[in-house]
Amino acid sequence: MLRARVLSVLVLLPFVILLAYIGGIPWAIGVAAVGAIAWGEMTRLLQRSDFAVDRVLGLLFILAAIAEAYLRAAGIVRIDLFRPLLALLVIASLISALYDKSEHPTSNWAINIASALYLGFMLSHFVTLRERANGLEWVIFAFALTWTGDTCAYFVGVSLGKHRLWPRISPKKTWEGLAGEVASCLIAGPLLGAWLVGINVWQGLLIGLLVAVLGTFGDLAVSLLKRMAHIKDSSQLIPGHGGILDRLDSLMFTFPLITYFALIVSGG
Repeated sequence: MLRARVLSVLVLLPFVILLAYIGGIPWAIGVAAVGAIAWGEMTRLLQRSDFAVDRVLGLLFILAAIAEAYLRAAGIVRIDLFRPLLALLVIASLISALYDKSEHPTSNWAINIASALYLGFMLSHFVTLRERANGLEWVIFAFALTWTGDTCAYFVGVSLGKHRLWPRISPKKTWEGLAGEVASCLIAGPLLGAWLVGINVWQGLLIGLLVAVLGTFGDLAVSLLKRMAHIKDSSQLIPGHGGILDRLDSLMFTFPLITYFALIVSGG
């Protein structure tokens, strides 16, 4: 299992770094591709939980939200197009709900809105952050800090974990693993922050703590979806890691956090 996890990282990480380095349209296309795959996994999870999902509407919104983030962050479009997209999603999904003959059409409508918004809006921050003047450094910082916390949580949890953190949602996650994640992020935050993006020690400690906490909640949020569907992984796409949703879980919470943190501490 560990060997498969390491091999998958060695294969995928250079590709992710290359796309992040290039930035621009290739990075946005990469994020959109990830969003499309994640949406496929999301729809399967929700369908296993007996929800009816509008695959086409959700996919179109996700792709449009990511494209809008690129066009606006790159300065190609000056106006905010996300609000019209969101209004269109609400209107179209409600019209679709009128034709839903299931017992709970409003529940299906709500889950369609929530799941498409979760992936489309949260993933748009991957593009927004990269399009900053020093976006590459911030993207690497976001990945490195989040993955440092995840890795330490995994190994500390496996070796020392005894007290379950949230057994109803994720029976393998422990308080010891969380402590390892917090400690590692408090160390990595100031070090990586000073090296990559030029933030001071206190700012590094703050973002390290926030990433550790929000990353854990991001992990638990996807675990909740999988628990409802009674499956362990969102798919078997990545050997040793599961699916795209399994790899995005923490990042979906930490990338928006770091995007707005960067805006506050660096402006622009």
